[in-house]
Amino acid sequence: MRIGVPKEIKNHEYRVGLTPPSVAELTAAGHQVFVEASAGMGIDFADKDYVAVGATILPTAAEVFASSDMIVKVKEPQPQEIAMLEARHTLFTYLHLAADKPQALGLMKSGATCIAYETVTSPNRTLPLLKPMSEVAGRMSIQVGAHYLEKEQGGRGVLLGGVPGVAPARVAILGGGVSGLNAAQMAVGLRADVTIYDINNDRLAELDTHFGNSIKTAYASKAAIAAAVANAHLVIGAVLVPGAAAPKLVTREMLKTMKRGSVLVDIAIDQGGCFETSRATTHSDPVYIEEGVIHYCVANMPGAVARTSAFALNNATLPFAMKLANLGAERAMALDPHLAAGLNVAGGAVKHRAVAEALDLPFEA
Repeated sequence: MRIGVPKEIKNHEYRVGLTPPSVAELTAAGHQVFVEASAGMGIDFADKDYVAVGATILPTAAEVFASSDMIVKVKEPQPQEIAMLEARHTLFTYLHLAADKPQALGLMKSGATCIAYETVTSPNRTLPLLKPMSEVAGRMSIQVGAHYLEKEQGGRGVLLGGVPGVAPARVAILGGGVSGLNAAQMAVGLRADVTIYDINNDRLAELDTHFGNSIKTAYASKAAIAAAVANAHLVIGAVLVPGAAAPKLVTREMLKTMKRGSVLVDIAIDQGGCFETSRATTHSDPVYIEEGVIHYCVANMPGAVARTSAFALNNATLPFAMKLANLGAERAMALDPHLAAGLNVAGGAVKHRAVAEALDLPFEA
């Protein structure tokens, strides 16, 4: 198969769809890989590194799309990339369509087969291609939250772990999944006062066993969330409904009860965000203030640590990319229902029920 790797063009996105070690695996299996010039520079891979493992360098994205059957990316295609997609293409990348109807309509118009990393499943009902970036985002959420709690950044002037004689900051983590777990690990490591909220009692029990007395757990009722928000210095939004828009757990009225200079970090912003006041930001302009509370809502958080993220993502995506290349999209999905769960759009129709419902578009099985 002919596989294309365009340079990512979303604002401050430095990751790359395939690293040279991944390209080496694909070319060794007999596939052709076309990489746009400078596509790997954001993680310090030169074009010569790709050539050394058998890739062909092409000067423009247009030439990569025209030469390829499958396009492997990181972030959702931007409008100019959607315009280059054709019905013959398989697109393999993050899409996050539930919060982006214009993108969904563009992909439908292209006729391409579009497989989203974030809805591919595994036999144990996890999301293996979302997991590595959820791990990165969860860990980063505490890092950036601690930074914006500093007075110089407009924050409350609170040290996350406190010091002897001064209490640590209170951290509320909404959602006990992969992102929430990783956020808790970092916050506990910094000696913060951590509480995780979730609606799955079994998951709360697992977290309690995992962390012991290092954290507290609580059922995520509306009343509990309202109390948590009023009490916390840092709130992490780590809620995920696969393929669907994130629920709005924190209202503006709740926000008004927070201490001035507190911080919200919305990891769920790719799926529309879980705070009523959330709106997507960028690495160049990452925060804004609503009701005296700092909001960090960067839609591609892992892009800030691009090299770590690119390798972590490739570790997860390569086996699926290899299967698509070896068998073709149709046969690969027919043989692997977990890969088939990643199909979001094909032949001009929405193929994922949760996406269709979130966007109020027809669903086609």
